[in-house]
Amino acid sequence: MAKAKNIRSTIILESTANTGYRYSTTKNKRNHPARVEFKKYDPVVRKHVVFKETK
Repeated sequence: MAKAKNIRSTIILESTANTGYRYSTTKNKRNHPARVEFKKYDPVVRKHVVFKETK
């Protein structure tokens, strides 16, 4: 039997506050083919900011 392809891929989310803080998470490539943005907590600036997906 053939093995199923992995649909979920690991991505890096980087802060837009230019602090260099990053989160690592996974996303479903089939449901979200474009780059994603999440509003998450940045402990360097101590507030919620937008995190954008990097390569």
